[in-house]
Amino acid sequence: MKLAFSTLGVPGTPIAEVVRLAAGHGYQGVELRTHPEEPVHLGLSSLERADVVEAFAAGGVEILALAGYVKVAAEGDDEPVLAELAALVRLARDLGAPYVRVFPGGGGQDPDGADATAARRLGAAAPAAADMGVSILLETHDSHRSGVDAARVVAAVGHPRIGAVWDVLHTWLAGEEPAASHAVLAPHLGYVQVKDVASADALTPLALGAGVLPLADCLDRLDPDAWVCWEYEKRWRPEAAELAGLLGAGRDHLLRLGAPKQ
Repeated sequence: MKLAFSTLGVPGTPIAEVVRLAAGHGYQGVELRTHPEEPVHLGLSSLERADVVEAFAAGGVEILALAGYVKVAAEGDDEPVLAELAALVRLARDLGAPYVRVFPGGGGQDPDGADATAARRLGAAAPAAADMGVSILLETHDSHRSGVDAARVVAAVGHPRIGAVWDVLHTWLAGEEPAASHAVLAPHLGYVQVKDVASADALTPLALGAGVLPLADCLDRLDPDAWVCWEYEKRWRPEAAELAGLLGAGRDHLLRLGAPKQ
């Protein structure tokens, strides 16, 4: 198992410090929240992109993914969605990130219509992403929070560069058992996002193992070389403890859960 954490847990932190936290706590990678309020965003110049690459290379840490905010099933014209997605893919290529994360964002649309919109847009973006060596991953989230929902869209596209991110909180909130989530997502899986919370009504992030999510059941099913990313949502929950103080224990917990069973 290869471990990463998301910069959603350390909002606004300079890249050099992010790399130091990852390397110092035994994480092989980082998922970079890609947003204008963060150090990594779509407006970075060529020189700034090179500086990010250099910082990660110097620390021996990989950029696992760019966590963008494109909503591929959202209502409206395709053009602005595809333009933002293309920019995100180009940034991933420039930074050497193998994955970009996108959201469904289907809202209250008819599910069949939302599926068709998402599949059409992902299919349109796939050839250029393939040319750049980048895969686009649809996260189990919002309108498509179960594994069945996300896999249905990805399978409809049918392109090897279109896959899925398994956010274990959202599949759990959807009432889907880990075995069912994994069964449908495994053929398309880029990586897994883990987290922990007290209950479905108390979503402030907790240290891994301190909450109720079935993390062991999720990790038991993964390939030994799978990427697992801790998405600690400090950005949305300022009352949560600082992630930096939890990283070491979180790494140890994940490694225990992912250890081969005797």
